[in-house]
Amino acid sequence: MKKQFTLLVFFTLMAVCSLHAQTRSISGKITDTSGETMPGVNIIVKGTLNGTTSDIDGNYVLSVPEGATLVFSFIGYTAVEKPVGSNSVLDVVMQVDFSDLSEVVVIGYGSQKKSDLTGAVGSASGEELQERPTSSLPQALSGKITGTSVSQNSGKPGGKTQVRIRGNTSVSLDNSPLYVVDGVILVSTTLSDNSSPIDYINANDIQSVEVLKDASATAIYGSRGANGVILVTTKRGSKSGATVSYDSYYGVGKIAKKVGVLNSEQFLMIEEEAYKNAEKYDAVGWASGKYTDPVLKRTNPLLFDSNGKPLYDTDWQDAVTQNAFSQNHQLSFTSGGENGSFGAFVGYTGEEGIMKESWLKRYSSRLVFDTNVKKWLKVGGSLGYNQQYERLIHDSWVGRNMVEAIPMIPVKYPDGTWASNLDYPGMEGGPNPVQVGEEYLKYLRTHTVLGNLFVNMTLAEGLELRSSLGVNYIGQKTEEYAGRTLNFIGTPTNGYAQILNNEFFSWQFENYLTYNKRIGEDHSFTGLLGISWQQTDRSNYNVRVNNFSDDFFSFNNLAAGSVPVPPTSGKTVEGINSYFGRINYGLKDKYLLTVTGRVDGSSKFGANNRYAFFPSAALAWRVSEESFLSESATISNLKLRTSYGETGNSGIPAYGALAGLNSGYTYVYGGSVVKGIGKGTLANSELKWERTKQIDAGVELGLFNGRFAIEADVYAKLTTDMLLNSPVPLSSGYGTVYRNIGSMENKGVELSLNTVNIEKGDLTWETMFNISMNKNKVTALSGGSDIFSGNTIIREGEPVGSFWGWVHEGTWGSDEADAAKALNPTWVPGDIKLKDVNGDGTINDSDKVIIGNGMPKGYGSFINTISYKNFEFSMDLQYTYGNDIMYLTTRPQENRQGIANSLSTVLDAWTPDHQDTEIAQWRPVSAGYDNRDTDHMIQDGSFIRGRNLLLAYNFSSDFLDKISLQRLRLYTSLQNFFLISDFQGYDPEVQTSNTPFGQGEVNFNQYPRPKVFMVGLNASF
Repeated sequence: MKKQFTLLVFFTLMAVCSLHAQTRSISGKITDTSGETMPGVNIIVKGTLNGTTSDIDGNYVLSVPEGATLVFSFIGYTAVEKPVGSNSVLDVVMQVDFSDLSEVVVIGYGSQKKSDLTGAVGSASGEELQERPTSSLPQALSGKITGTSVSQNSGKPGGKTQVRIRGNTSVSLDNSPLYVVDGVILVSTTLSDNSSPIDYINANDIQSVEVLKDASATAIYGSRGANGVILVTTKRGSKSGATVSYDSYYGVGKIAKKVGVLNSEQFLMIEEEAYKNAEKYDAVGWASGKYTDPVLKRTNPLLFDSNGKPLYDTDWQDAVTQNAFSQNHQLSFTSGGENGSFGAFVGYTGEEGIMKESWLKRYSSRLVFDTNVKKWLKVGGSLGYNQQYERLIHDSWVGRNMVEAIPMIPVKYPDGTWASNLDYPGMEGGPNPVQVGEEYLKYLRTHTVLGNLFVNMTLAEGLELRSSLGVNYIGQKTEEYAGRTLNFIGTPTNGYAQILNNEFFSWQFENYLTYNKRIGEDHSFTGLLGISWQQTDRSNYNVRVNNFSDDFFSFNNLAAGSVPVPPTSGKTVEGINSYFGRINYGLKDKYLLTVTGRVDGSSKFGANNRYAFFPSAALAWRVSEESFLSESATISNLKLRTSYGETGNSGIPAYGALAGLNSGYTYVYGGSVVKGIGKGTLANSELKWERTKQIDAGVELGLFNGRFAIEADVYAKLTTDMLLNSPVPLSSGYGTVYRNIGSMENKGVELSLNTVNIEKGDLTWETMFNISMNKNKVTALSGGSDIFSGNTIIREGEPVGSFWGWVHEGTWGSDEADAAKALNPTWVPGDIKLKDVNGDGTINDSDKVIIGNGMPKGYGSFINTISYKNFEFSMDLQYTYGNDIMYLTTRPQENRQGIANSLSTVLDAWTPDHQDTEIAQWRPVSAGYDNRDTDHMIQDGSFIRGRNLLLAYNFSSDFLDKISLQRLRLYTSLQNFFLISDFQGYDPEVQTSNTPFGQGEVNFNQYPRPKVFMVGLNASF
């Protein structure tokens, strides 16, 4: 045994020595075409995991075996392969991959070089998205791609967003795009707290995002492509050896802006003046002693001193908000080689809200693998799990009362008891917002699973078959409890507890053939033919009980409540079967053609219209490849393209075309009231797909070797057979039925400009500017009848999102008493003046008109990035113009003096000496205000925002070698660092309405958007 061991050691040493003898050192310098050195270039021995990176001076040293070939790669540059041969020094010059024309872009069911695209496709890499650390993908995507509007409508943790691609295409269905993650179509639905399935995808896991905008690009998704498609590709394993990466940031957020409200002195002064004006506006009530001098009620020693002066002047916005701490940690392990790779990714995100007691915690994990089982067989897949836990505040009462709570009361009295508006006589009595934050309990738990498994088989040269199975599960549970003493919330029912559960499960099975063939030097062909099945199951239940004897159990023991509310539950199943195909043809790599078609069949529609065909075609001409331009020193890229296609929308509920039953009937049987089942919904066998036709023309221009790049598109979209749950005569026995009712058009222009302003030595300055403009118009409605949605109107010839109300013409002056009385017998000087639009001598609903629109005329970004040696600096500005905001809180917070606090704008109210104003004269609420919705509520929603300011430092390779790291980057970031806007509220990029076109509607439940300071690092080894 000892002899055998000695022989083993001997041969092992000989093998090591032999291996050492067969390797040698190779070194060199890497530069670009201008002679500047290039740090950070990856150098790998082809076919192995052996590699290194160039240092800050572009130098590298690497031990290589005999006969090795080195592969040099760097983002934005063409990869270079060079055999070592007998050289000991190997210098390389890297060529810029101008305009990233050879960049591979993911499209539906495949990929293409960017130079070969015929449709309008925008893309953003994971590195670009990481420049602005966020907790959700839509936030990170904001401003990156033209034609893609991302509005962050709330400042709450996780920040809910609204995404629109080239405007709205439907009057009643969801206008959100289709999301496809690693080939898996996400469940299309609005989730609890108005979130979306894409909000639960870990933004740090993203490798790239492609946005399909025109019909040529989206038609491959047929009935679900009308609103655009967003393709998300997540990170995979590494093919260049093992890597461990850690990314982290810490942040502190604070309220960026406060709304102007009255302080104690101002509130009490206005209360006194309002009392003095009561006789003018309510002479009968004044004479009967209805009104009492408010000075006489200021006797509570907990609130006033002996002279009636207030002891407190509480700033409720300060009391409700806080400096909010956030953190994010991401850890990944990747490895592999040419025959396979794998990766494991885990993450944690924790965010405190700037409104106290609100927070979010997210745990994420994902496993991926790709392997070449045989030369002709590839297998891969991924499985991701996310758990998110949130505490939600009562938006309406916390958000409302941090403005309306009166300043003379404290948060708590010295003995620790909560103060309330009720403590000052005559007040409306809204709850203490800090108390609501602490005692109102509402938790949302979300679990998501996203997985896919694929098999890719090479059947013949150029012919591949891919089969994939994908699943998406979303489970949400909302637990809510309002205590017995929680004013306005729990007190009406003596406390209530509620549990709401929603589950969504979707599976898809897809099989498609792809054939690639190049014939000679001039012809290239790619054909795609496939079939797909998808099914989505949805279920929910809601249980609630009232009347608790104790608050101890809250929602943890529903039996503690003595008055159960009838529970509700539901379940639906819907399916879609599809057949799709695409042909890409290229002639001399200059003339490009794409033809696409998809047949979709949905269980949602009537038997007569269950299937529909969605075609598209696109042409592109790479003019810069023509002989008259190919040698141009000025034009490095010029491509013209155009497309036409049709897509659809099937976003109605399951069984929307079928007759249904309703369990909401009751009748008397045997002397008792019992529940029954009867007719619920009316069938429509002719119900068919909503269809959008789109034409697009675009140009891509690169000048001076890609230092100046322009991409512009013009488009027109026409949606017909719009789906709406529209009213029917009540004599039919039904209220509504789903019908195809009209048409809508969108026309727009998109422009992006990328420039390299300076590229000299260690200094680089790049600029990106984009702008998107969209004009919407409803072209036809069934019967021409208006449709009302919240505070907006849908009308033929007008854009959606149009606000509806009366025209405010200021206030009546002292010399206009007769004119005011003629229009309304109760109006006197000091009241608001409304326009008699139709001239009939009275003010009524016939005088209501369109008073504004919440959709912007244009939006975009202006981003500058400067790199100097190891430093990076970027400034990201966002802008929007041409949109209005309907600030609904103006009415109750300017017209309710004496029962709640008011906006500071009421200080500009009408007085005999100040009559040129829009604010009515102060008076007690019971004396009467005109509370109609007018254009006084309409404010300009245009803004310029400092979205992100970033400063980063990348450590040199020399330093990294000393500490055994591949990468180390430190950065600091300031988000939402300034805002230029005339809007009086917290933030102009807001929506509190849940209606389809409620963008710009702002009511009580506002959550202010924070200003956030961050520090972070990116490291790998």
